[in-house]
Amino acid sequence: MSGWSPRRRYGGRGRRPRSLWRRLFDYALTAAIFALLALVAARLDRLNTRSEQGIAVINDGDSLTLGSVRIRLRGIDAPEYTQTCTRDDADYACGRMARQALATLIGRRKVDCSGWQTDRYGRLLGDCKAGDVDLNRAQVEAGWAVAYGGFEREEAAARSARRGIWAGSFVQPQEWRRTHRAEPEPRHDPLGGIVNGLRELFRFR
Repeated sequence: MSGWSPRRRYGGRGRRPRSLWRRLFDYALTAAIFALLALVAARLDRLNTRSEQGIAVINDGDSLTLGSVRIRLRGIDAPEYTQTCTRDDADYACGRMARQALATLIGRRKVDCSGWQTDRYGRLLGDCKAGDVDLNRAQVEAGWAVAYGGFEREEAAARSARRGIWAGSFVQPQEWRRTHRAEPEPRHDPLGGIVNGLRELFRFR
């Protein structure tokens, strides 16, 4: 009986398929684990979140300074201050206009920002409001910033309506920085927005 193998006793049959109830249990367990991880992430975020308030000094279309704290609006990317775009076959200062759009949104109101990440330049990646106006979202909705890890639906609506920079042609701000020898900035991590949203949903006290 040379060459006999224990495997032959199974007649070549594989493992029995899992029952429907077992598969449902596995799915439920997986969902529960993800929910637990989300809650833990939200709790940890609560410990690390920074909040800043005050009168803003507006640097460009997606960054500002509150006191001594530099803040980059999370999830968006506006044309650089010296960047130009094209509309009706003519160049225009879209970077300056993006900054003016942010200034108009803020007006004379105080700005409130919160976030838990910083970028490579040490700036806080913040979600900012002036009164009830979500500045990050509003800049994308108005077409003066592109989605950069968030707000894809708002960008699609602005592009469809040809608002702001979408009324003509432009180089993506990240590409413009690269061609003008500025250090490329990594795309913002969507996890920051997810965790911020979880924090607002569960509101740990």
